[in-house]
Formats: sequence, structure tokens, C-alpha cells
Amino acid sequence: MELIDGNQVATAIIAELKQEVAAFAGRKPCIALVRVGEDPASVSYVRKKEKTAAEIGVTSRIILPPVTITQAELCRLIDDLNADDTVDGILVQSPLPKPINEVAVFRRVAPGKDVDGFNTINLGKVAQEDDTGFVSCTPAGIMELLARSGTDLKGKHVVVLGRSLIVGKPVALLALQKRAGANGTVTICHSATANLPAITRQADVLIAAIGRAEFVTADMVKPGAVVIDVGINRVPDATKKTGYRLTGDVHFSSVAPLCSKITPVPGGVGPMTVAMLMKNTVKAFRLRAAH
Repeated sequence: MELIDGNQVATAIIAELKQEVAAFAGRKPCIALVRVGEDPASVSYVRKKEKTAAEIGVTSRIILPPVTITQAELCRLIDDLNADDTVDGILVQSPLPKPINEVAVFRRVAPGKDVDGFNTINLGKVAQEDDTGFVSCTPAGIMELLARSGTDLKGKHVVVLGRSLIVGKPVALLALQKRAGANGTVTICHSATANLPAITRQADVLIAAIGRAEFVTADMVKPGAVVIDVGINRVPDATKKTGYRLTGDVHFSSVAPLCSKITPVPGGVGPMTVAMLMKNTVKAFRLRAAH
């Protein structure tokens, strides 16, 4: 069993980007990071994005509107960033406080600055295999982990557990694409799938993105499969100082011995998300410079 080390792959991508950005003359790429409210997870995610940007040489602009901001005010703020020529990428940190409509906010970001890849146009470009768009960061990171760990999806049965717009749907579309490393045969499973273990057991590559702690157990996995665990769940654990431990959507201790390759949680898909966000930001800068 081989562990796919997300930290190692992310570090390699960050080093590549650092080299690329160092070669740019004049203004460096700039990402606007918008965080509404003080959700502890969001605070730490945005800090990590800021730190990684600095390491690469990407400028980050942190914007912290009050938690009381209205939908209309947030949309105006995004419109201003869309119109600002010194900003290449815009990220609105999820979750947004209720009653703000997240999807409407994501759609407001101009497609050419949507480095999170959530805009309708960018999702459509993934479906059309159009490389000028931005792939959302977690699915892009999964594909990069598969490629760099030597897993070619051609002719493989890829089973995606979960149908979210952020992971499940885009990663299924990417695995399906007619390009090197992809060409997989894809099945998407979800909460209404009948006879789920019978389907997941057929997977050569199983991508678990269902958001339920340790949901995938040994009886659901074919021996020799490659398992990508996208989940990050907090499970109560009295032995830990914090009172909880982080676990994925896969029951690691029972599933790992069966696998040819598996990603750990933490240290698997997680670090890739920030690296791919930076890769998208550098791409946005290059595309805008080319115009």
C-alpha cells in the first residue's frame, strides 16, 4: 500500500509556481480573498491561502466585510473587484453567513477572475473540455494527485461518491475528459443510490466526497483499488487535547491495507486545494496579460 502524500505534491507545485512568478517582470499576480465573519475554519483557511500566496510571490488582498453585510452590498463589493485591473483572482471564502445566497455570490465573480472555479461558465467549460476556464481547486487537486502518483484513469472504472458542485460533479467530468491521464469510465453515487457497496466494490479508483465520517468501510472497497479521500470531518475524541480528531470519509485503518494507493486525512487532498488555487491565480494573471 502506497500513501499518496498531498503535502509533498503541493510543495512541488508551489515551488514550480514560485519559479514561474519570479520570472514575471513588473506587477505580480494578485488575489483578493474575501472573508465574511469570524468562522474559525474560514479564518485559518484564509490565513493559509495568504501565507502560500506570499511564499510564491503572489500579492493577496484580504477583504473583511462585517458579518452584517447584505447580499446587495457583497455583490457591489465583488463588482468593484471585477472592475479592478490590479486584481487577477477573486475568492469568496465559504461558508457565507445566512441569509446570503452563496451560489448567487459565486456567480457574481467574473468568469475570468473566478479562481475558485464555481462560476456557471467555468463549470460549463469543464464539461466542454475548454482549457481557458478555471477548474475548481479540490477536483483539480485530485486529478493532479492521481497524475503525479502515476495513476492513469484510461479504461479504469472511477466511482465518485458524492454529487456536490464543489467536488463530485466536476471531478466526475474531469475523469471523463478525452485527454491524457483521464478517459475513465465514471459512475456517480449519492444518498439515493441503491446497493451502494456493490457499486463501490467495482471501482478501480474510488473518490469519496460524501461528507460523512468514515463512511467507506473495507467491505465497500475492491482489493488493489486507489482511494482518494476528500472528506474532512471532526469526530469527538477524548484522548485529544482539542476534544476531537480529524478523519476522512474513509475508515482508514480497515480500508488502507486493501488499497494499492490511498490519500491520508489530513495531508492528502487538503493541501492540494490551496496549491491549485494559486495555480489558477497565476493562470488568470497570464490569461489577462495575454489580452
